[in-house]
Amino acid sequence: MTQALDRIRVGSAPDSWGVWFPDDPQQVPWERFLDEVADAGYSWIELGPYGYLPTDPARLTDEVAKRDLKVSAGTVFTSLHRGPSVWESTWEHVGQVAALTQAMGAKHLVVIPSFWRDDKTAEIIEPSELTTEQWAHLTKGMERLGHEVKETFGLDIVVHPHADTHIDTEAHVERFLDSTDSDLVNLCLDTGHYAYCGGDSVKLIETYGERIGYLHLKQVDPEILADVVSNGVPFGPAVQRGVMCEPPAGVPALEPVLAAAQGLGVDLFAIVEQDMYPCAPDKPLPIAVRTRAFLRSCGA
Repeated sequence: MTQALDRIRVGSAPDSWGVWFPDDPQQVPWERFLDEVADAGYSWIELGPYGYLPTDPARLTDEVAKRDLKVSAGTVFTSLHRGPSVWESTWEHVGQVAALTQAMGAKHLVVIPSFWRDDKTAEIIEPSELTTEQWAHLTKGMERLGHEVKETFGLDIVVHPHADTHIDTEAHVERFLDSTDSDLVNLCLDTGHYAYCGGDSVKLIETYGERIGYLHLKQVDPEILADVVSNGVPFGPAVQRGVMCEPPAGVPALEPVLAAAQGLGVDLFAIVEQDMYPCAPDKPLPIAVRTRAFLRSCGA
């Protein structure tokens, strides 16, 4: 008998339709994404890159409502390890996205740290290890962001460990959590990115359960990942090789992750994100339908 995962709210995101940028000729139009994500059986979505979906709240409210969709979160990109000098530009970007997220009735803002390697050219932009001072900037900056976002917009920030960023491996994720206040900052655990960087999602949920505020569900293909790691392939080209694969073909197994998350006893979003940029326009929908069916078979 499959355990009913009644605390898990499943959704999807533009990412699962090959969308990484606000505007790109290789991406499906936003109307098609909304139509197909609803057709695939999801009721929750994320905003994706700011500017992909309409940014006028009244227009977007109408578009999601007529498809029986609701918004779970917005996403922002930050470089807070660079210190107070980047605060104003960060807040300008965050404020735009947070205002739309709030207007859509969502309660979460997913925060992605900046990349140390260029996603397209593979050029190393800065060291992959932060200095002690940069760690202090990063953790204090995230706490400030969490406070300001909560005060101004009523949203909770959830920081997303991500491949090719400074919050990636188990050691970095644990250092980040140990250095931040749980009242201000929690985690968006992305099962695929964490596995990509060698982490164990179930162990993290069991060890730092009170810090898990949001989930992204994805899997990695272990054979492709092994090649990516041994050859130092950047995340963008790794995605083009198919490193993020359709569940349940990859790792980690999602059933134990979902069971551990259910065991926390709190309501959690679990948003499917299978990175596929760039992909053929007809590829995402059948995968989304199969993935939704698979998650139902897990009880979600």
